Order: sequence, then structure tokens, then C-alpha cells
Amino acid sequence: MAARYARLDVAFVSAFTAPVQIGRSARSPKVLDAGTAAVAFALTLALLGFHHGSSEGVNPLSVVLAAIACFPLLAHRRAPLTVFAVCAAGSAVMLGLGYAPGPPIGPTCALFFVAGDQRTRDRLGVTAVVVLGLGVIHLGAAAIAYSGSLATPILGAIVLWGAAWIAGDQLGQRRQRLADLVQRAERAERDTKRERQLAAAEERTRIARDLHDSAAHAINVILVQAGGARLLQERDPEAVRAALHTIEDVARETINEIDQLIRGLRETPTGEATHDTIDPPIGLAAADTLADRHRAAGLPVHMHVIGLRRPLAPGLDQAAYRILQESLTNAARHGTGHADVKIAYGERRLELTVSNPLPSTAHHDRVDSGHGIQGMRERAALLNGTLEVSLGDARFCVHARLPYAISEATLG
Repeated sequence: MAARYARLDVAFVSAFTAPVQIGRSARSPKVLDAGTAAVAFALTLALLGFHHGSSEGVNPLSVVLAAIACFPLLAHRRAPLTVFAVCAAGSAVMLGLGYAPGPPIGPTCALFFVAGDQRTRDRLGVTAVVVLGLGVIHLGAAAIAYSGSLATPILGAIVLWGAAWIAGDQLGQRRQRLADLVQRAERAERDTKRERQLAAAEERTRIARDLHDSAAHAINVILVQAGGARLLQERDPEAVRAALHTIEDVARETINEIDQLIRGLRETPTGEATHDTIDPPIGLAAADTLADRHRAAGLPVHMHVIGLRRPLAPGLDQAAYRILQESLTNAARHGTGHADVKIAYGERRLELTVSNPLPSTAHHDRVDSGHGIQGMRERAALLNGTLEVSLGDARFCVHARLPYAISEATLG
């Protein structure tokens, strides 16, 4: 009996590995399932003939029972546990009638698919009851049909069904790991896409602020200079020429700034940045030039620098310059008299204060509104700083506090 089971085990291994070989060459799951069922059915018939020593064991009843034990494998993807129950029932009847004492090929393949299916693994209690119950039924059928010791059939059933369960479970875990990897990759791709969209939105907001600051400053200076040139065109030709020269310089500088913004955004068709040389962003080093331009436009600017100048991170340097530029533009448009500018280099932060007198008709709700004030606040907030706007004693004051720490990593 033991030698016969050893030979039957070799046949079973061939049956168990045959569907894998078919799966390597078959792309359609239906083709794979059909091949698995056909191979299991053919080997079951071969075991019937092998057990009886001739073709006597292959009769219409045994063929029907073999078909019941194997062909439900075609539906294992839809209901693996039900397929296992049907295959095991057909195999138990075949075993009880004395047709084949060998390993039940169809139920063992079905058990392999049960162990690899996530749905049945999630219902492990029900699955265990069904598998153990049908295993006991098989042993009972063997005890009815055959005399002698059942130690070898029991050991063979444990080894074969245990191996099928372990192999199927490992395959299911591998599929789950692959599915988790795919989900993580898709999630990472979605997160990356969302981050790119947020970065693009932030960049558009930054460009809008820069364009507003540059354009508003330039238009205000050009407006003042053009108005002065119109009034002085007959009395003071030299002043007119100076005004026209200032207009030309401001227009050229503004065009260069806008061009720099556009070139900074330009990308190649592959998504890589171009290798064109990009001019460094303007910063507080140009504060004196900005003040001189406003003085030439008719706004006296008193500049005070407190503390030792220190190198600033590019983001902080540009934000401070844009806040100063917007504040002076507002002072020229809405204020009267002169503008006082104080730049204080502290130990932990840069403080920028711009104040100017206002006409008695000015209202706080008008000077503390608009895109310019909002843009300055956003610039300060991006650097973890603050910007306060106040109106007292007929003076309008902008006070920005910009910390160094958040930006020092970008130095150099």
C-alpha cells in the first residue's frame, strides 16, 4: 500500500505542477482554468486505470464522478470554497465506491485555489470548518471502502492537502504584496501629482504678486514722470528730458523683470528646465536705486539702515525688496510729503518699516485693502513672518518682520 501511494504521489506532483506550466504560456485566465481542469481530469482517469491494473476502473460512473471532482475547477475564481466542496464531495463518493485510493487531484487543486484567494482567507473560520469536514469525510470513505490500516492514507492526506494549502497561501500573500505595492505606487503618483499642482498654484500666486509689484511700481513712476513732463515741456526742457529718461529706464527694467519671470517658468517639452542663464532675483541691494527712482519721481525718501548688513537667503531678500517696493508705490500714490524707510538687521530677523503721511481725507479701510497689501502679507507669511499695517496720527505705516531661520538653508 505504501509503495503504491509513493507512485501515486509522483503522479500527483506532476498534476499539481502542470497547471503552472500551462499558466506560463497562457495569457487568458479562462484558458488557464480549462487547462487545469482538463489535466486534473485526465490524471484522475489515469489513476483509476493504474489502481485497477487495466481500464476496468474507467467506466461511465467513475468518469462522471471524476468529472464532478475536477471540472468545477473552471469556476474557482468566482466561488473557490464552493468549488472545493463540490470537488471534494465527488472525490469522496469515488473513494467510497472503491474506485481510487490515490490522492484526490481535483479537490487538492481546489484547496490550492482556496488558500490563495483573499476572500476565503478573510473567512478563515468557515474555510477551516469546510476543509476539515470534507477531509474527515474522505477518511471515512476510505475506511468504508478499504480494509487495513488508515495510517498511510491519513498521512498522505495531511501531507498533500497541507502542501497544497501552504503553496496556495504563499501565492495569495505574494499577490497581496504585489497589489499593495501597486496601490502604494498609485497613491505616491497621485500625491506627487497633487504636490505638483499645489506647487504650480503657489508659483502662479507668486508670479501674480511679482507682476503686480513690478507693474504697479512702474506705472506709478511713469505716470508721475509723464505728468511732470507735460507740465514742464515748455518751461524746462531739461526736466522733461530727465523725466523721459526715467520713464525709459523704468520701462526697460520692468520689461526685464517680467522677462525674467517668464524665463524662469519656461520648460523644455520633456519637462526639464532650460539651461539658459537666469539672472538672480532682485533684492535689498537695489534698495538705494529704488529710493533714488522715487526721489526722481517727486517722492522724498529717507533711508535708515540699522545694524550690520548680512547676506540674506534669496527668498527673504526678494520678499523684503518687493515689500519695500510696494510700500513706496503706495506712499507715492496715496501719501503726501516724504516716506521714511527703516531697515533693521536684527539677530534673528529682518525688520522693515515704511511710513508716510496721509491726507486728512484718507480712510483706513481704503489704504488697508487691495491686492498690494494682501500680496505683502502673503510674502511675509510664506517666510513665517508677519506684516502689520497701521494708521495713526495721519501717518500710514507698514511694518514687516521676516525671520532669518526659515530661509538660511537656501543660502549659497
